[in-house]
Amino acid sequence: MDRRTDVTVEELLRRHAPQVLGALVRRYGHFDQAEDSVQEALIAAAGQWPRDGVPDNPRGWLIRVASRRLTDRLRSDEARRRREETAAALTPADAFVAPPPGEDPSGTGRAPSEDDTLTLLFLCCHPALSPAAQIALTLRAVGGLTTAEIARAHLVPEATMAQRISRAKRTLRGTRFRRPDAEDRDRRLAAVLQVLYLIFNEGYTATAGPDLHRTDLAREAIRLTRAVRRLLPHEGRVTGLLALMVLTEARAPARTGPDSELVPLDAQDRALWDRTAIAEGTALAEEALAQGPAGDYQLQAAVAALHDEAERPEDTDWPQILALYDLLVRRTPDPAAALGRAVAVAMVDGPRAGLAAVDALTGTVEPRFRLDAVRGHLLERAGEPAAARAAYRSAADGTLSEPEARYLRRRADRLDP
Repeated sequence: MDRRTDVTVEELLRRHAPQVLGALVRRYGHFDQAEDSVQEALIAAAGQWPRDGVPDNPRGWLIRVASRRLTDRLRSDEARRRREETAAALTPADAFVAPPPGEDPSGTGRAPSEDDTLTLLFLCCHPALSPAAQIALTLRAVGGLTTAEIARAHLVPEATMAQRISRAKRTLRGTRFRRPDAEDRDRRLAAVLQVLYLIFNEGYTATAGPDLHRTDLAREAIRLTRAVRRLLPHEGRVTGLLALMVLTEARAPARTGPDSELVPLDAQDRALWDRTAIAEGTALAEEALAQGPAGDYQLQAAVAALHDEAERPEDTDWPQILALYDLLVRRTPDPAAALGRAVAVAMVDGPRAGLAAVDALTGTVEPRFRLDAVRGHLLERAGEPAAARAAYRSAADGTLSEPEARYLRRRADRLDP
């Protein structure tokens, strides 16, 4: 046993989970039962490795245990049981995770274990699944999170999340474990990136509950996006999304005050921002723009870089940010981008111009409290305290996030006559 201390057991399990699952599904099929078996192997490792030490070959250990669990699950079919148990017994563990010398079945120059992570992401983000199911299945099958961890992150009962994951796996029963063909690849990759983006956003600004920032979800989204970028290093959308996440997360240490209160961007102590992450994110943003036509993630990353590079709020290059938002809203119908553009309009042309842009979005932005919060801020800047107070209170009533609601009510109370 290898008693390594530089890499935690949790990190090892999350790193190997998609590779182990991919190895089993590629060998046996049965995605739904293989995924359950891998979860059982991960739980066994989490209990045994801290006590006995990490095996010299963690992935091989997990594959052996998960294979035994899977073959146990398949015993109802006696012929299948004999065939698959025999194959498992005769096949060395390393054969599941590396091709024979000189062979590369994927044609990518990488071992199957590397390609399996991306293939699993494509499978978990299958168009037959709802976005909520895609997110839950991605976190469990590719992220290695337990059902209980995913349920806590989404503030739902564990039983509810277990049902959601079970339904998703039933939907995928019989789906082949393979990368999508060239015609389908771009659409499926877009779905994968959207799921990773949604996971990050939920981690960076929780939509409900007592915490503003769920670090575990945000970091998991970044980790998975890094894994996708290792497999698709020249894909501008992937590089842009990673840049956007890194640049946004770099500001996390300054987003809350001593009492966990929300601190808006223009009031944050920028000395607390992670300058190493900002340097990495800025380099990634520049690389993303050079990798092809500027897409949504590349443009959003460029906006984030301009915010992060400003040493003071008044140093922010708002005209350039507005120009980027103009490009973005022409590309995408995303209401969040249009709302960001309205803020940039206000910073360049004044609060009245920003209010006109906000009013034009009425009925298009969900959740509505985002629109009310921006309207309150701009009305306050325009010298209309009563209207600003009403907008802030409406926004506070509309959010399920306790830190956001407290912040908005404080802004409203400050404007009381």
